[in-house]
This record gives sequence, C-alpha cells and structure tokens, in this order.
Amino acid sequence: PSTLFLHDLLATPGPLSRRPPTPAELADINLGVQAARELGRLDIGQCAVVRRQVVVALETIEGTDATIRRGGALAGPGAVVVKMSKPDQDLRFDVPAVGLDTITTMQEVKAAVLAIEAGKTLIFDRPEMLKAADQTGIAVWGIS
Repeated sequence: PSTLFLHDLLATPGPLSRRPPTPAELADINLGVQAARELGRLDIGQCAVVRRQVVVALETIEGTDATIRRGGALAGPGAVVVKMSKPDQDLRFDVPAVGLDTITTMQEVKAAVLAIEAGKTLIFDRPEMLKAADQTGIAVWGIS
C-alpha cells in the first residue's frame, strides 16, 4: 500500500481531538460506519453524514467537502461526519484523506464530529487540523 512509509500520517484509534464524542454522537458514528461501509461496498463513495440516527447524506462523485455541506444543510448543527475506506479499497492508489480543509468545511455547517477509519485514513496538516477542531469544539475520532 502507498501508506507503507506514512504511518505518522495515518489516523489512530480513539480520540484525536480534546473533545471526545458524546454517547449520542457515538451512536451516530456507529450508524455512519454501517452506511459508509455499504456505500463503499457498492464502490460509490467513502463518507456518510448522520444526525440523530438519520443518514442525511452519502458521498457520490462530488467528494467529501460537498457531501459535508449538503449533509450539514439538511441536518443542521451537530452533524456527524464518518469517512471510511471502501471494503475493497486499493490502498496502493486511493487512500481516504482528511485535513484542515475538512475541518473548515465542517465549521461552515456547524458539524460536531469527524470520525475516520484508523490505520486507513491519512490526516494531512494534523497539528493545524486538530487545533482548528479543538478551537471550535469538533470531536475527531479514530474508528478502530
């Protein structure tokens, strides 16, 4: 996989930001994981947006940021964003990635949580990304 020498950039399990998800947000993460895995199984996308146990947006060709904006517009403040690799993802060529831009987009729609798959998601600009998340109270969580 292309991540062979990029271990420092990969998400780790558990809390990555200061604020952990609430129990209700963890329940939304669990639903988002199921939705994102099914979406990935169909080779459509990698991201699901959930709010109060309702899947409000699934990623298609428009990409993660547009999915977050669409999901945030439908869900309102407090949306949970889940990004997973596809079950048959070829990590030699296509690795899920998040970064400061992801948090900035989440701030625009007042999303509450970014949950990403540990060991299979690259985090770019990690210190800046987590600082921005902490400043606005966004929980960043590594899914094991």
